[in-house]
Amino acid sequence: MSDDWKTRVTEIRPPAPPEGAPTGQACLVLIYPAGADLGKRFELQLPEVVIGRGADTDIQVDRDSVSRRHARLDRRGNRWGLCDLGSTNGTYVNDLPVVGDRLLEDGDLVKIGAAIFKFLTGGNVEAAYHEEIYQMTIIDGLTRAHNKRYFTEMLERELARIARNHRPLSLVMFDIDHFKVINDTHGHLTGDHVLKELAGRVRTRIRREEIFARYGGEEFVVLLPEATDENALEFAEQIRLLIEKQPFEFEGDSISVTISCGVATVNDEVLGEAFIKLADDNLYKAKRGGRNRVVGPEVE
Repeated sequence: MSDDWKTRVTEIRPPAPPEGAPTGQACLVLIYPAGADLGKRFELQLPEVVIGRGADTDIQVDRDSVSRRHARLDRRGNRWGLCDLGSTNGTYVNDLPVVGDRLLEDGDLVKIGAAIFKFLTGGNVEAAYHEEIYQMTIIDGLTRAHNKRYFTEMLERELARIARNHRPLSLVMFDIDHFKVINDTHGHLTGDHVLKELAGRVRTRIRREEIFARYGGEEFVVLLPEATDENALEFAEQIRLLIEKQPFEFEGDSISVTISCGVATVNDEVLGEAFIKLADDNLYKAKRGGRNRVVGPEVE
């Protein structure tokens, strides 16, 4: 975890609420980025809570993308409102910018700079919090694709299955071409948006039995049970075109994005590391061959 990422809550005990004041629980849960504070729960106990980079805030997010006093939450009867405090990079709820202020709903995703919090409220906050903690063990907080840990577990299960019945299993590994250039040119918040939007597009092509995961950084994998070489190559080409055909829009910028794909297929017992290496080697060939292309088994 980098030194510029620290999160804390000022330990202030609020006075007893006045008679008739709402008593429902509410909290924010940090779901992105990964690090020691992932899953940390911030109780909303004060009538007003300021989030920002400054040491005088109630929830401190010590990161360059966050303004000193970035946003404010305030209790409004039985609800909580959110307003941006003139931050440089804006405040977002469910990917929509907060203009003026808005009331929050249970489950809303609140983005403060590069940090994403989930807002929980109501009578079952404790149960919802524990469910969110479970989700963090299998879901990437930014892209909402499965994470590498979950993919690895599912891969071992599927490899054990094909060892028994000798049915095909295919793997598509892809990453974003020149992603560093996107970050360097447009900023890391734009890069985050591209990752999230890309995952959303790919998810529209994922069937129930298939596993889509963020493998790391700008690299993703799709596990395709029962898919032959030809099926997997066709799928990879479909998602390559899906990403290429429409630019990504963010904060007035239009960014053309392409991906390179490596495909591997097995029909018998193989180690997970060897299977991943087959797809990764083909991904490297796609990069070396000029990017924005699919490389995999040759189909007769």
